[in-house]
Amino acid sequence: MTSPEIPTAPRTPGASHTDTTAPPRDFPIQRGCPFAAPAEYDALRTHEPVARVTLPTKREAWVVTRYDDVRELLSDPRVSADIRRPNFPALGEGEQEAGARFRPFIRTDAPEHTKYRRMLLPVFTVRRVRAMRPAVQARVDEILDDMLAADGPVDFVSAYANAVSTSVICELLGIPRENLEFFRDVTRVSGSRNSTAEQVSEALGGLFGLLAELIGKRREEPRDDLISKLVTEQLVPGHVTMDQLLSTLGITINAGRETTTSMIALSTLLLLERPELMEELRRDPSLMPAAVGELLRVLSVADSIPLRVAAEDIELSGWTIPADDGVIALLAGANHDPEQFDEPETVDFHRTDNHHVAFGYGVHQCVGQHLARLELEVALETLIRRVPTLRLAGSREDVVVKHDSATFGLEELRVAW
Repeated sequence: MTSPEIPTAPRTPGASHTDTTAPPRDFPIQRGCPFAAPAEYDALRTHEPVARVTLPTKREAWVVTRYDDVRELLSDPRVSADIRRPNFPALGEGEQEAGARFRPFIRTDAPEHTKYRRMLLPVFTVRRVRAMRPAVQARVDEILDDMLAADGPVDFVSAYANAVSTSVICELLGIPRENLEFFRDVTRVSGSRNSTAEQVSEALGGLFGLLAELIGKRREEPRDDLISKLVTEQLVPGHVTMDQLLSTLGITINAGRETTTSMIALSTLLLLERPELMEELRRDPSLMPAAVGELLRVLSVADSIPLRVAAEDIELSGWTIPADDGVIALLAGANHDPEQFDEPETVDFHRTDNHHVAFGYGVHQCVGQHLARLELEVALETLIRRVPTLRLAGSREDVVVKHDSATFGLEELRVAW
């Protein structure tokens, strides 16, 4: 079958568009502004809502940018998340090979995905997460004390954003937090589009070695943490193997800490550049939950995480995605769709009906989203309240942005106070 290419002009709604002549455009498309979706998404949404692209692996796939189409795609049972499918739209050379070996549950389909999701859901309920707030607050205050004691300037990503997200997920699982940068380094390699399969395997192997040692200890002396819970309840013959448990814990750490690190750092940069928004939150801290929801929508750091393969022909907005083709649901495209959000580029903490898809949609929607919201609320509220003089150390051009990672974010953000 010859792969169709993207159209160069609007097509007739209701028609099935697969016969085109223009070559696919390169993907990913970089953001010009870190606080908005790439400008090209607007043109795609208007003229080519289901567009053909060429990935860094030289494989071709489709991208979807309209809000309604993204939700429809991610809830369609005819769409597969199985990373072993030949045309899975991996964005890095090593991603698919390593993923097929380690099998992270977010890259599987039911019933396998359902089993692992159910293992984690009881830990991430609204009630359980709400009960964690005092412990999260205490840890955030401790991390901020350490940052302020450094007397600046410091790299905010390492000193605060990564420290908060990694500490919280490590404490939830029961992992000692002696080396927070170790987990960041694992994600740097495993989430980079430039990493080879060997590099990804080596990074994940180091993580799994640490986890395997802890699992052995929790078998002997269970504690009140997630690893102990999974070891005692799930690691039984015929249910979950050691490799499957390691993979589940590994993706929980990587996905949980990386996205939250990115959100804390990017949100802080946005607030520093928009002091009126910072002041609004300082005057009325009760706005923080709504503010976090709006920041999640605007920043959409997990834009191209939902990688899928069409198991059957699927029609969206008049375009047909043929069976076995890869397709990417662009969350930033959906979250900046003017048909769903009025003035989508405007950051509005009073926005109503903010049904964004920053955590995905459907059966693969992020299982840890309630914890992520809690971390963001506590981390940002504490920072705004305790460090009113926070500022960039240097110029805006000194901020180092990540463009080659699965999650959009900042590599470095120098701040002072």
